[in-house]
Amino acid sequence: MNNNPSHIAIIMDGNGRWAEIQGNNRTYGHEKGSEVVRSITTYCAKNPEINRLTLYAFSTENWKRPKLEVEFLMKLLQKYLKKELPTYLKGNIRFQPIGDLSGFSASLQKTIVEVQEATRHCTGLTQSLALNYGGRDEIIRAAVTLQASNTPISHDLITSALDCDCDVDLLIRTGGDHRLSNFMLWQSAYAELFFTDTLWPQFTTEELEKIIHKFKQVERRFGGLH
Repeated sequence: MNNNPSHIAIIMDGNGRWAEIQGNNRTYGHEKGSEVVRSITTYCAKNPEINRLTLYAFSTENWKRPKLEVEFLMKLLQKYLKKELPTYLKGNIRFQPIGDLSGFSASLQKTIVEVQEATRHCTGLTQSLALNYGGRDEIIRAAVTLQASNTPISHDLITSALDCDCDVDLLIRTGGDHRLSNFMLWQSAYAELFFTDTLWPQFTTEELEKIIHKFKQVERRFGGLH
């Protein structure tokens, strides 16, 4: 086997539950989770086999959460991006958000664009944060774009119109649930899926290494025979 985990996507689940187990507010779990984002991103940036890391940070459905929690998440995201810019630059990491950014405040949109522009020249790992993202919403927005172009629809054309045009090789979900939750539906058509009971704030680079090792042992047939 010689599987290359070129594109790893992670559903970062369990922040709130982890905090509640610790006897803290859910917001504490989100803060701790942002630290894990840094460590996992840094690890992936040092692994030459990994070209892209996509992290499910805020879904189109997350707006249904309590208003105070949503407001905290928006502030945390803005704080994270400003704080992590030196980490991106030091690690030669290109930041590339996916999702419908129009749903965010003007201030947050400005920060997102600034970090994206500041790292555009970076040639190492591409880190994508899925922000106000939903797989179905992404496909619908792509369909609207293609309809306006009046071009014959094809697989490649749809792929090029999506927020992310890279197939996922390895998709990981932390937190114990076994579902995709509307994440990277098109791109994950032939992704290998790994689920772990570990809550995101407890997820380590060591566990990621073990999952990558298991991934490399899988025979990927893509619907054919070997």
